[in-house]
Amino acid sequence: MAIFLIRHGETLGNAARIVQLPDNPLSPRGIAQAQRVARRLAAAGIARIVASDLPRAASTAAHIRRATGAPVQVEPLLQERNFGDLRGRSYDEIGFDIFAPDYAPPNGESWETFHARVDRAWALVRGLAARADGHLAVVTHGLVCRSLAARHLILPAGQEVPVRWGNTSVTLVEGPAAWRVQLLNCVAHLDDLVTPGPEAGAV
Repeated sequence: MAIFLIRHGETLGNAARIVQLPDNPLSPRGIAQAQRVARRLAAAGIARIVASDLPRAASTAAHIRRATGAPVQVEPLLQERNFGDLRGRSYDEIGFDIFAPDYAPPNGESWETFHARVDRAWALVRGLAARADGHLAVVTHGLVCRSLAARHLILPAGQEVPVRWGNTSVTLVEGPAAWRVQLLNCVAHLDDLVTPGPEAGAV
């Protein structure tokens, strides 16, 4: 039994270094990335897809659905951390580390609240994986991937939890006795896709 953990494609907010708004769509580059990861997963034996209901994840999942034929279930528990009043503002304008462990954004989620939601999402994902007639693809967001890797997954010896997760990165996890990472934050499918600049961060 395997779970493919996938971050969504690049958005207009990623490209502009802006804290994401909930309805932020994929950029043209993000669409190309989603098509690439879909082709990569086409023959991976994916039987079911569960995705965050935010458009950037749902759109990425739709490309994977077309390539694999697997049905998609949307799940709000897989949403990115809610940064409240900071959403829509540029990182340069904010001027401080919004990912600091002791920072809680106004009208958003503290780390504690966010991790508790990810815990509920992981319980749901494990249940879906157990019932799937094949492998499960989970399309979500950078900080969700980071939270899962730090608190629920067993990383290979010598590897640390990535701070940044690449757009459409693939993390392969095998279970169910212990969920061990076999492939971490891999974007090999994007090797020949021109990169215009660094990503804005995790969200």
